[in-house]
Amino acid sequence: MTQITPETLPAELHKAAGTVTRLLAKLDDSSVAEPSELPGWTRGHVLAHLAGIANAMARQLEYARRGETGELYDGGMDGRNKAIALAAGHSLAQHTEAVTTALDAAIAAFDALGPEDWQARIAYRDGTVFDGGLALWRELTIHAADLGLGYGPETWNRPFCEHLIGFLAARVPDSYKFVLQPTGLPQRTIGSGGTSIAITGMLTDIAAWLAGREPSLGSLRATAAADGVDLPELLPWPSAQPAAR
Repeated sequence: MTQITPETLPAELHKAAGTVTRLLAKLDDSSVAEPSELPGWTRGHVLAHLAGIANAMARQLEYARRGETGELYDGGMDGRNKAIALAAGHSLAQHTEAVTTALDAAIAAFDALGPEDWQARIAYRDGTVFDGGLALWRELTIHAADLGLGYGPETWNRPFCEHLIGFLAARVPDSYKFVLQPTGLPQRTIGSGGTSIAITGMLTDIAAWLAGREPSLGSLRATAAADGVDLPELLPWPSAQPAAR
């Protein structure tokens, strides 16, 4: 399994941000208002969220630099949702300025980190700056696919998929153990329940399914005790709220 580290993550962040920037160039004002791959969200909603999360992570790093912590979004999740709703209907020019400015600020903040800075504490998931960088990588990569512009989950690279599977192991119901069998790659088990389900298919399809996205290659199969079964229901996406102490 490919392990992402503070040394390798910045390059992945640059690639993810570059993908979002290239996809922006494919849009016009009418296509911004069209539905995204996320139910109930237009592409404008996705772009507003991308700008918001990039700004939020840049701010997390600013707090960490001062030895402080602060909430991810102004006004918490309600503030986040209101900001997305307000900005979703903006023009392409407004979205482009907002997204590129936010991405530039976030990427510059991560680029400026020293080796010791990655373990500084942040409020996001009661974690570290490194956790925040991984979160931004997930958000940029997954929501680039959500724009529905020909850059779907089939384009996700192996390091990203393997990271995402580990992060989303929390979605496995308590009663299940998923034996993941990606085509041509080593088997991996997530979950610890008593009922084993084998999930076979392309790595990108497995990662997309765990992320609640449509497996774009259509390769997934689930079996239990050698019989074909439906893909099981998953638990909700891991909460972004800090863990209780």
